[in-house]
Amino acid sequence: MSETQKPKIVILDAYVANPGDYSWNPLEEFGHCTIWERTESRAEVLERAAGAEIVLTDKVELTRDILQALPELRMISVLATGYNVIDLKAATELGILVCNVPNYSTSSVTQHIFAVLLYLLNHTDSYARAVADGAWSSSQDFTFFLESIRELEGMTLGIVGYGSIGRSVAAVGRAFGMKILVNSRTPKADKDVRFTDLTTLLAESDVVSLHCPQTPETVRMINRQTLALMKPGAILINAARGGLLDEAAVADALNSGQLAAAALDVLSSEPPPADNPLLKAKNCLITPHIAWAGLNARRRLLEITFDNIRGYCQGKPVNLVNPDALEKI
Repeated sequence: MSETQKPKIVILDAYVANPGDYSWNPLEEFGHCTIWERTESRAEVLERAAGAEIVLTDKVELTRDILQALPELRMISVLATGYNVIDLKAATELGILVCNVPNYSTSSVTQHIFAVLLYLLNHTDSYARAVADGAWSSSQDFTFFLESIRELEGMTLGIVGYGSIGRSVAAVGRAFGMKILVNSRTPKADKDVRFTDLTTLLAESDVVSLHCPQTPETVRMINRQTLALMKPGAILINAARGGLLDEAAVADALNSGQLAAAALDVLSSEPPPADNPLLKAKNCLITPHIAWAGLNARRRLLEITFDNIRGYCQGKPVNLVNPDALEKI
């Protein structure tokens, strides 16, 4: 492919996927690449993507009207597994291929789940701060006690959603000696877990971890009614999508002690407004949508993205989420 034939490639929001610790240079093999760290308005999208054949986006939405205004656009590669930022129906009708990045963050998210769970159960931060403040030095005994430490072994871990991340979390949970319950739209053959309905899972689990997609059926699936089904003192973990929670209901459950704790890596609006009730709820550990973002995970994300662009340029698209678009080309 000559230089004049190379497509124009535009990255609309490059910073989060690659804040500077990896290189976008491999894209130059495939086309003339323009990189924008952030794109914040529809006008900027239209200006920056004008004439582009390939657009990369993470969280910048590409709606029907935007896609219709970009007649040269033929391929979108989403810098994530979820692709709800794209009007997929419109893209398909317009013959625009949409690719995503599957299964790049499984290890990173799994590690995060158990990092926050152990943080809540072992209280290592409280003990380390107390030692730094002199509590051990002034203790009459070889140890001292602040908060009770709870063991994972023997606990029941309820996993909602059983894709690659859900299966990985289950495997680590079993290694800790936990009993595993699973609720999934598509139960799989797995002798090491027990598949059950959501009501049973919530009633029997000491820890509930959400790993399902956000769909019309799952929006606010954790609400006042479902929270009432959970064990008193249970822990809720969400590293999937913020919209799975009725956030006011979860905050009330934490403040009343109905839930012992929650570890949330996602919220319904990101960044959250200052009045989000979860920000000041009791025993609520919130991290800034960082579970997916281990260095190795982000490198896998970029390598798979490069493969997506390579496949498109070679006429062999991979990780295509709208194969019907091929008929429109």
